[in-house]
Amino acid sequence: MSNPIIVALDVPSVEKALALAEQVAPAVGAFKIGSELFTSGGPDIVRRIRATGASVFLDLKFHDIPNTVAKSVAAATRLDVQMLTIHTSGGPEMMRAAEASAQETASSLGRPAPLVLGVTVLTSMDGNELAAVGLPPNPGKQVERLAALAVSAGLRGLVCSPLELAAVRQLLPATMQLVTPGIRGPGDAAGDQKRTLSAPEAMAAGASWLVIGRPIYAAENPRAAAEKILATLSAP
Repeated sequence: MSNPIIVALDVPSVEKALALAEQVAPAVGAFKIGSELFTSGGPDIVRRIRATGASVFLDLKFHDIPNTVAKSVAAATRLDVQMLTIHTSGGPEMMRAAEASAQETASSLGRPAPLVLGVTVLTSMDGNELAAVGLPPNPGKQVERLAALAVSAGLRGLVCSPLELAAVRQLLPATMQLVTPGIRGPGDAAGDQKRTLSAPEAMAAGASWLVIGRPIYAAENPRAAAEKILATLSAP
């Protein structure tokens, strides 16, 4: 997949998701299916998006005992998704089990293994939130700790917010793929620069993939919005 744009299908119904996917597919690299859409549409929405030939990022953030996560990853791999998420806070054994399950299941099916992406610290969690659950009140340090743990556990990718993208990229092997949400469109207000980046800024900071939601799905013309963002990535 050479186009780094992943469109978040953060819409409330299967019908809206399929209509949006059909409209913007030629201008994007993949589609993200999160918990809202998966809960309402089930595995069938993954099959229907995959049937169009589009790649799927299944963002369900598995977090459970290693055996349960391994079975969940196997089920996602059988659905033929190209990316999926787990919580790195599940620990190294859980992460190793997830990666092994992706590799073994894909091998048995004769297809490439999906990219298992580790989620470190949710962007909704600040120092106070971390302290409340018994962790050091420093989100940046916790992200770095969990990112290093993910590397040692054999994960090949992380979900990384714009807030920590540049710093984390410096700490990781060059082969580690970073999937970055929180991307604004070229016409959007800058907002809080610490928490969002434009598509070119994120790629320059080390992102491998860009998850873009509202700037595309809420646009008057989602296809044109996607094409405009894509054009900014090839601009000199």
